[in-house]
Amino acid sequence: MRAFRFIHAADLHLDSPFKGLSGLPETLREELRESTFAALDRLVELAQAEQADFVLFAGDIYDAKERSLRAQLRFQQALRTLAKHGIRSYIVHGNHDPMLEGYAAKLSYPPEAHVFGCGKVESVVIQATDGMLLARVSGISFDRAAVTDNLTPGFSGQGDGLFHIGLLHTNVDGDGEHGNYAPCRLSDLLGRGVDYWALGHIHTRRVLHERPWVVYPGNIQGRHIRETGARGCFVVSVSEQGEAELDFHPLDVRRWETAEVPIDELETEQQVKDALEDAMEAAKAGAQGRPVLLRLTLVGRGPLHGRLRRSGFLPELASMLREASDGSWLESLADRTGAPVDPVALAEQSGFLGELLRLSGEAGASAEMLEDIGAESFAQLEMNPLLASLLAEITEEERLAWLREAEELAIDLLLPGIEARRNE
Repeated sequence: MRAFRFIHAADLHLDSPFKGLSGLPETLREELRESTFAALDRLVELAQAEQADFVLFAGDIYDAKERSLRAQLRFQQALRTLAKHGIRSYIVHGNHDPMLEGYAAKLSYPPEAHVFGCGKVESVVIQATDGMLLARVSGISFDRAAVTDNLTPGFSGQGDGLFHIGLLHTNVDGDGEHGNYAPCRLSDLLGRGVDYWALGHIHTRRVLHERPWVVYPGNIQGRHIRETGARGCFVVSVSEQGEAELDFHPLDVRRWETAEVPIDELETEQQVKDALEDAMEAAKAGAQGRPVLLRLTLVGRGPLHGRLRRSGFLPELASMLREASDGSWLESLADRTGAPVDPVALAEQSGFLGELLRLSGEAGASAEMLEDIGAESFAQLEMNPLLASLLAEITEEERLAWLREAEELAIDLLLPGIEARRNE
């Protein structure tokens, strides 16, 4: 067996609309609109630089089943460029770009590019330019967006001694932050004669198992604040003995990051400003030379809490920080601070505030109770289809953050009255 190298990428989401960013400068909005294409260009350049034998695309090439013509043409050009340099491509479609739904232009791909069908698992043998057999790739595409069947039973070993790669778009072990499409268990992937599972669908980079390898590379460009950190692909080198070595390469053009700035030891507005500027510089320094879209959150308890809650304070501070930024952009500035009190001690007291804090604590410790409170609170909003779709995307972490903010608001509103009555 000859040593070889391949690239494993997934979830390109070409021509993603980047919704909800109307407050950004036009130049930045345009750069974000082009960022998925720029990340694809970097992938093609990486494949050439690494002298990869082939590239795997594990689904969701496009952002929506009504894929734009521009996205399809740009992907076609990428495949042609790879082929021109002797690099083959192997592609499956996922839930965002199913084969039999939506708009697909009739475009010709180079013969070096192979798209796996959706009827059953196909298996192809990869040959080097000198005719030597390198590996076997088996894969299957989604025929429709909502595939709920486990597709892993169609994969099996071939007994030919070749390094076997399974190319699949799937949700392993029911990741709650992504749609449960083509669901399977990790145990379903093991013992099927596959040496490397090249997966797509989960946007966070993960290695779920080694030997056999079960790998999500994540998406190639973060698209919102929940997709923080480096985004890219894996370069996989396979030795003559069939041992794989993985090397992650970032491809993203703009990087999303979050950071918390505690106020516990701060006493003046100048100190707050300095701390926020330090956090922005730290995020920029850690982004490998990429400009950052940063969400900063003020946290902790201290005497500055009351001044931060003054009308207009945070918007004015955020505006100043944006004006002073160089290349990076402050996506938002949030206040999650609290008054300099002990909320645990308050929850132990009798009275309305104590009871409210005890109930909030119980809700925060129970995912089911938190969901029930949210369902009751949002019932009227969910009557609007647009709002209902937005509420459906709210994570448990976001619900918990809202609950904590409500706690602090209750303390701010009720505690002064309680203390005034005590002092009478």
